[in-house]
Amino acid sequence: MQTTSLVERWNRWSRAHVGTVDAVLAGPIVLFAVAAALAVDESSPAVVVVALALSVPLVWRRMYPVAAGGIVAVASYAHLAFLPELGPGTAIAVPVAVYSLAAYAPRWAANVALVAAVAGGAGAGARYLSPPGSRPFDVAVMAVLVAVFLGGIWAFGRVRGLRLREVTSLTERNRLLELERLKEAELAATQERTRIAREMHDIVAHSLTAIIAQADGGRYAAAQHPETATEVLATISETGRGALTDMRSLLSVLREDSPREFTTTPGLGDLGALIDRMGDSGLDVTFTETGTPREVSDGLGLSVYRIVQESLTNVLKHAGPSAHAEVTLDWRPDRLVVETVDDGRGAAALVEARPGGQGLTGIDERARLHGGTAVSGPRARDGGGYRVRVTVPA
Repeated sequence: MQTTSLVERWNRWSRAHVGTVDAVLAGPIVLFAVAAALAVDESSPAVVVVALALSVPLVWRRMYPVAAGGIVAVASYAHLAFLPELGPGTAIAVPVAVYSLAAYAPRWAANVALVAAVAGGAGAGARYLSPPGSRPFDVAVMAVLVAVFLGGIWAFGRVRGLRLREVTSLTERNRLLELERLKEAELAATQERTRIAREMHDIVAHSLTAIIAQADGGRYAAAQHPETATEVLATISETGRGALTDMRSLLSVLREDSPREFTTTPGLGDLGALIDRMGDSGLDVTFTETGTPREVSDGLGLSVYRIVQESLTNVLKHAGPSAHAEVTLDWRPDRLVVETVDDGRGAAALVEARPGGQGLTGIDERARLHGGTAVSGPRARDGGGYRVRVTVPA
């Protein structure tokens, strides 16, 4: 475990300090090349210059592989053309430069390096490694051996380069996948917050509106009909308890240190009870269902229930006294049309109690969630009132 950690730390450090690592590795090669050149011919500065030109560029073999390899190539051919003996430093610097070009240079530069290495290696083998008086066949064999050796070095470098590019590609792909995962998680969290906010609005707005309407009605009825006030208080208590239960169930999903509370999810089968509760709150509402009812998903059933609940809550808040509302479920062959219509103050329903109301926005979001549409607006041509019409596939 500790060894693995040290290796990983070294890899990270070496990738961040490429120039330093190459300079440390190239230093001994430079010293050896210069010392070997002086040992061959101390009186010729050209030998030292060629040795330096062959070895010093190796410091930048990974940072600037094309420039470094080009300088080494020029120095190698100058060595081949003008120096009578093969310098020991050349035998080290040239293979290193060929490997570096194959591994780190662009493809075109790597291909040029292969041609130059094979041609130069053949020339060096023929000139320096063939004894004087050798037969042409022996010279050719030596030239081919050196050329094949440098070609093999190039091949190893090319494999290294392909692997480095593959690792880079995989690293970038993993980075993009991680970024995509984070974006998806952020989007999921945003969608979940939106859903919770929508549910909280529907629960709180509906319950408080019903409680306020009941309280106002009970206040006026208490003086003449005390028994009515008792019924009103019971309805307020029942509505408050139901809202509290729904809120606990909804908010429990936000806590990880407590068990979640589950309640029965309301659906199409609960619309009758919702209509009755709205009637108890003082709203005159009728419910009509046409067509052949079908089974729908729990999610669609909950959305339709919340849409009707929000529409009736808006009627109760905005339509004014003595308003009448009609709720219609129209089952059609491929869709369900939910319509809530009232004969109240119409355009007054557009005015929210405060800025930033979420009622109609939530209705539109629920419709689009199931691939449907929501249209709402005043019934100016029908004698006033307001209409909310939602169409969803079913």
